[in-house]
Amino acid sequence: MGKSTCYHCGLDATLANITFDEKLFCCNGCKTVYEIFSVNDLTCYYDLETAPGATPKDIEGKYNFLENSKIIEQLLEFNENNTQIITLYIPHIHCSSCIWILENLNKLSPSISTSIVNFGKKTVRVNFNAKTLSLKNLVTLLSSIGHEPYISLDDYSIGKKHIDRSLIYKLGIAGFAFGNVMFLSFPEYFEVGEFWLEQFKPLFRWLMFTFSVPVVFYSAQDYFISAYKGLRSKILNIDVPIALGVSVLFFRSTFEIIFDAGSGFFDSLTGLIFFLLLGKFFQQKTYSFLSFERDYKSYFPIGITKINTNGKEESVQIYDIEKGDRLLIRNEELIPVDCILTKGNARIDYSFVTGESKTVSKQSGDKLFAGGKQLHGSIEVDVLKSVEQSYLTQLWSNDVFKKDKSMAFTNITNQISKRFTISILIIALLATTFWLVADPTKATNVFTSVLIIACPCALALAAPFTFGNVLRILGKKKFYLKNASVIEQLAKINTIIFDKTGTITVNKESAITYEGLELSKEETLLLKSTLRGSNHPLSRSLYSILNEHNILTLDAFEEHLGKGIEATYNNYQIKVGSAPFVGLTSETALLNTTVHVSTNNQYKGRFTFYNDYRKGLPNLFNSLKIEYDLVILSGDNEGEKENLTKLLPTKTKLLFNQKPKDKLEYIKHLQHEGSNVLMIGDGLNDAGALAQSNVGIAISENVNVFSPACDAILDASKLNQLHNYIKVSKTAIKIIKWSFGLSFIYNCIGLYFAVSGQLSPVVAAILMPLSSISIVAFTTLATNLSKRKLE
Repeated sequence: MGKSTCYHCGLDATLANITFDEKLFCCNGCKTVYEIFSVNDLTCYYDLETAPGATPKDIEGKYNFLENSKIIEQLLEFNENNTQIITLYIPHIHCSSCIWILENLNKLSPSISTSIVNFGKKTVRVNFNAKTLSLKNLVTLLSSIGHEPYISLDDYSIGKKHIDRSLIYKLGIAGFAFGNVMFLSFPEYFEVGEFWLEQFKPLFRWLMFTFSVPVVFYSAQDYFISAYKGLRSKILNIDVPIALGVSVLFFRSTFEIIFDAGSGFFDSLTGLIFFLLLGKFFQQKTYSFLSFERDYKSYFPIGITKINTNGKEESVQIYDIEKGDRLLIRNEELIPVDCILTKGNARIDYSFVTGESKTVSKQSGDKLFAGGKQLHGSIEVDVLKSVEQSYLTQLWSNDVFKKDKSMAFTNITNQISKRFTISILIIALLATTFWLVADPTKATNVFTSVLIIACPCALALAAPFTFGNVLRILGKKKFYLKNASVIEQLAKINTIIFDKTGTITVNKESAITYEGLELSKEETLLLKSTLRGSNHPLSRSLYSILNEHNILTLDAFEEHLGKGIEATYNNYQIKVGSAPFVGLTSETALLNTTVHVSTNNQYKGRFTFYNDYRKGLPNLFNSLKIEYDLVILSGDNEGEKENLTKLLPTKTKLLFNQKPKDKLEYIKHLQHEGSNVLMIGDGLNDAGALAQSNVGIAISENVNVFSPACDAILDASKLNQLHNYIKVSKTAIKIIKWSFGLSFIYNCIGLYFAVSGQLSPVVAAILMPLSSISIVAFTTLATNLSKRKLE
């Protein structure tokens, strides 16, 4: 009986007798993988190589080190309650099919909840249940479907030092071959009739063929693979005309030298691929630079409270945190680093990391992971390692929290590229048909030149490079956007809503007076400790003016958004907030913002706040009123109405006593009426309103409170630049439209010369990447000029 192998992994499947779709499999696992690929039209995965799901013979032994708990701990990003998260480097990610396979790992194993691919970095971030799937089994699963991860044991890092040089190798081979083919072609160019050149002409032609083979089958393979995958998925991508042009040149040239009909077009062929790869290399370098700028230089304008060795609290930027520092994490604050809990009752929500809203309780000495949010008063922690800014960026931009906000220019680019490719193929066929009749010697050149010169690459580059550069520029100016689609949405807004407290008011400079019964030393101490746990702007202001006392570890703490906070310690209970919240039913009408205090259900008194507004606010509002409808939504009473009326332009809507739900409903109403709303708030009480708005901006003033609800974070000191930021966003949209126009003009001119037979393929090959580079240069220059608005 002959030996039969598994169609998926290549192992012996003789005894298994498992068949599907007339193919043999060694186990139900391999059969399931094939079924998934078949259902989703991804069976072309098997055409790339024989048994692509083959598990290496030594795979089990190779990954035995992943059973070591110490190594696992170093590799994991998150490990809590059987939920583990790890980012793995997958060198073999190269196309949309790879992305689909890796982002649908949950169909291969129910223990995997999510898997998100970063195509640029060739990584996949997997969230899985460690109780039912070990890390070793996860890696084995990835290997079995042909996507073995690269794991470095040198320093327990996951391929971070690995650099993919495949494009450089392909470019080098193409350049070497192009230079030699050009050199060997010189006698053909000048039609030299010297005896020895005539004698060795066949040898030179076969040498040119030999140099061209690795260029076509190695250097250009990505274009063929991408075109093939696209056609199998019934998509005409931008690589289809390129692959077609390369194929025509290669086979026509090979035919000519075999039958001694000419020297072929090997110089054009190798030059075409060399210049295409050169343009691709330039694009890759430029885009990686933009990504680097965003990840590591455009830091969030967010602070955290650091406790010095003398017990004094100070606000520092999160990227200044070092190992061994002690931090104060308040209620609703995000934990920016891996740390050890040293003081307080921790109730952590890890939905920021896992996407699941499950809270866990932690005791002193327990490890807390970066990305968790504290939900039970204030805690103190000791830092285990410094902040990785890119990790916080990744959490904020997690696909789990993406709202359904259109990315119109991405859609437009895709639509144009599809229609463009179809149009070019039609033009190429018509032009070739014409020249086959008029002058057959020009037909091949015309067909190839049309396919090459009219590549829509320049169109595809306009939006990502423009948005990428604008993200970088705004980030440097302390306006950090979640992703590129925010720029697009920001350019569309016509209504701007401001929260009052903590947004247009300055917390530190507020004057505060107290009226009521004198607070005892114990009550003052409890008040101070209670306020310490809150991030509300009024709480922070009041906390800063109270005298220093020993901080208590509260027995209970709860913050009621829009109402107030309450806490207990031993036999004391305290409530701080609005009059109804503390039990005061007969409040005298006041025209100022007030915070009331009661202890053990006995009313004590009130703190009255006299707001000071941010500098440059009148100029900001006067510049915005020309183009936008302005609204102030405040949870406070009408005490500041008179001052705001003087400060704000006429016809500005002022709405007071607005609860968080009221703000959200008001924004819904405006959107129903056709408004595109920009909401600016403090990120705490305004989370719902920020999420509902078309663009939600959280103001940051030395506070580590930001959430998936906001689309952007703005340093409070830069609020007066808001109008300029919006102008830059509008300019970015104009730049993309100009780029589309330039690309269209370039393609029309190029097509004219190609169709008329006045353009050789090698010249077309030089012009095509130059057009892409010119678009990149134009968008970069134009966006850099636009930042003058921010000076």
